[in-house]
Amino acid sequence: MAGRIPGEAEVVIIGGGIAGCSVAYHLTKLGVSDVVLLERKQLTSGTTWHAAGLVTQLRATRNMTELAKYTGELFHSLGPETGQETGFKQNGALRLAKGPSRLEELLRGASMGRNFGLEMHAVSPAEIKERWPLLNLDGIVGGIWAPKDGQVNPADVTQAFAKGARMGGAKIIENLRADRILIEHGRAAGVSTNEGDIRSKKVVICGGMWSREFASKHSISLPLHAAEHFYVVTDAIPDLPRQLPVLFVTDEEAYYKEDAGKLLVGCFEKEAKPWARDGIPTDFCFDSLPEDFDRFERILSMAINRVPVLANTGIQLFFNGPESFTPDNRYLLGETSEVSGLFTACGFNSVGILSSGGIGKALASWIKEGHAPVDLADVDVLRMHTFQSNKSYLYDRTKEALGLLFDMHWPYRQYTTARNVRQSVFHDRLKALGAVMTEAAGWERPGYFSPDGKAKEIEYSYGRQNWFDIVGQECRNSAGHVALFDQSCFVKYMVDGRDACAVLSRICANNVDVPVGKLVYTQCLNERGGIEADITVTRLAEDAYLVVTAATSQTRDLVWLRRNTPDKAHVFIRDVTSGLPMLGLMGPNARPLLERLSGCDLSNAAFPFASSHEIEIGYAKLRASRVTYVGELGWELYVPAEFAAHVFDRVIEAGADYGLSQAGYFALGSMRMEKGYRHWGHDIGPEDTPYQAGLGFAVKLEKPGGFVGREALLRQKEQGPVRRRLVQFRMIAPDAPLVFHQEPIWADGRLVGSITSGAYGHRLGASLAMGYVESGDGIDASFLSASKFQIEVAGRRHRAVAQFAAHYDPSNSKITA
Repeated sequence: MAGRIPGEAEVVIIGGGIAGCSVAYHLTKLGVSDVVLLERKQLTSGTTWHAAGLVTQLRATRNMTELAKYTGELFHSLGPETGQETGFKQNGALRLAKGPSRLEELLRGASMGRNFGLEMHAVSPAEIKERWPLLNLDGIVGGIWAPKDGQVNPADVTQAFAKGARMGGAKIIENLRADRILIEHGRAAGVSTNEGDIRSKKVVICGGMWSREFASKHSISLPLHAAEHFYVVTDAIPDLPRQLPVLFVTDEEAYYKEDAGKLLVGCFEKEAKPWARDGIPTDFCFDSLPEDFDRFERILSMAINRVPVLANTGIQLFFNGPESFTPDNRYLLGETSEVSGLFTACGFNSVGILSSGGIGKALASWIKEGHAPVDLADVDVLRMHTFQSNKSYLYDRTKEALGLLFDMHWPYRQYTTARNVRQSVFHDRLKALGAVMTEAAGWERPGYFSPDGKAKEIEYSYGRQNWFDIVGQECRNSAGHVALFDQSCFVKYMVDGRDACAVLSRICANNVDVPVGKLVYTQCLNERGGIEADITVTRLAEDAYLVVTAATSQTRDLVWLRRNTPDKAHVFIRDVTSGLPMLGLMGPNARPLLERLSGCDLSNAAFPFASSHEIEIGYAKLRASRVTYVGELGWELYVPAEFAAHVFDRVIEAGADYGLSQAGYFALGSMRMEKGYRHWGHDIGPEDTPYQAGLGFAVKLEKPGGFVGREALLRQKEQGPVRRRLVQFRMIAPDAPLVFHQEPIWADGRLVGSITSGAYGHRLGASLAMGYVESGDGIDASFLSASKFQIEVAGRRHRAVAQFAAHYDPSNSKITA
């Protein structure tokens, strides 16, 4: 055994499940052959070996779907390439609906899938019966057929990845324990094992359900928790078709697949059973967990009704094995925030097999090139927050997370577990005023206000939910009078030091070398011109700035600022979010109300748009910034935490004379859509340039010193009109359906793009959306006016008008009044 490990390698991978082996395989495909993979026991011995092996392609976003599509394509060729068969068969998949809501979800998904190039078809109960003759169709109203889906043998495909990696020069060492990551000056420097150290500049944690505990030894946050996952395998069923499609009956929490002449019946129950709260046993290897038939009995009872042959078929195997789940049901991929050069691929939420090829390809490219190959913000580990690694939080959230795989994916759906984690200073006061709380990044924040208590719980649907009219009134009151928003969850960083201006000027595309008291809206770009952050920057002093961003970007944007600050720069970057609550006072009466409260002149001459000054309210001093995310005259009030409740009370007391009402984030989402204000992660991201996103006004190409991404933007400008452009849409029919995300955009019968986000515009009385449109001849105003646009929703196309400008107050006369 001695001497079997090298002293150094280019990349060291910890974990020999399907993810680790796929990363190793794909690194060698990119020419990175000096790769060492360490497995504490044997390959696949953690959770890979007992996975069901379902291979489906439709995911929540285009890029995640592309990764899943690639996985299916790779499974076709991996066996012949390596000589190790994978057991892959493309027998298709059926998804069934028992009611109109589920059917609409499936049809919306099929539209989204076609937008991504997937073959998906609506099927009737009779067509379902043709493909799955064993079914009892009672209660089934329809479904979706995906002929390119299928199944694979997880252990075999992992061995194929491993064999391919070895063929490319990688070294795979089993029965070798990784004890610690070597870290020097904030960078990965290798791995310490029970047989010695391996030096390396790149390390990858692919440790599956062990990853959180292993990472925590280094103060690294990888939020995931194991849960028990159940399935049964029947005795052989005579004449069972070997090409029987994979079957999903999600309304009954069950899935079915043919398995060597038997049926495998598994479930994702609504309330899961977390496992190993205090840590995974170190000797766990090809192990299963104790049977819990009482928990599975309800699922099996429904399965016997749905597939009657099961009533007379024995059960050969009752299996219970652990799988890991993350707080938001999306896996953890990319470079960690705490340690540069340390990457991860873990927390797969039961989709690790079907995602494995794409994950390996994407992360291998990321490791080699230093950036993600496509926009992977939805699964980037940087979306997570350190509090989410809390054991109690994960234990409680995991009870819900597993079942969400099969539960209805409603728009505006809220988590019910692990709530009340982060509360603003105003939380109790807002609840007393009727706030119905929603959650983002752990923050409790008002979705809307129901002071009469008639809509205290959201009634979900794909249409107008029970809060629709309430939110409409909140929007209209903001436009006609004034509304108060709790925006405390917005993230604030202090950036100061004698080099603060120079560093931010290099990071930001807009000019931030402005007079003290000036606020600047800007993007931070990567070298390819893509948008990595969407922020406001306020100059507080010659050597101090306040940077504000969205709650969900807290970790990511801080990492971007710090990693783009030169080591020797005299700059200090601090997250001050917790100490600086923020209120938004929005509407035409915001000026007279705030003038009364502060005694200040807030006229355009004294306090123009995009300016920021200290004012006094009551006994407190605070910062007021004239800016808006709802498209009305307004100010954001940044109040030191210990004064915040006092200021809130003064605003409420004085506001009665000015028609002040409370408003929540559903209203904010509606109004930002009317104004065409972009949302990072939906409408803009690392693959979108400011010119494509219609944000060229926030770019100053000629500012002294340049900025990151400038050269890429210059090249894009030289090419003429962009061929891909973010466009505003307004549905024409008064009863048009609501649009949410990823709906296909058609122009003159051609598929030209997809929706990034949508909402109902209450001030305009129309269903609105925005999305990217593509044309080889370029996208300009004449293209929009000459084209007839339609948005496809649940398989039906609806007419829409398109424009670049905002639908509401395109001249900005309200915000500059």
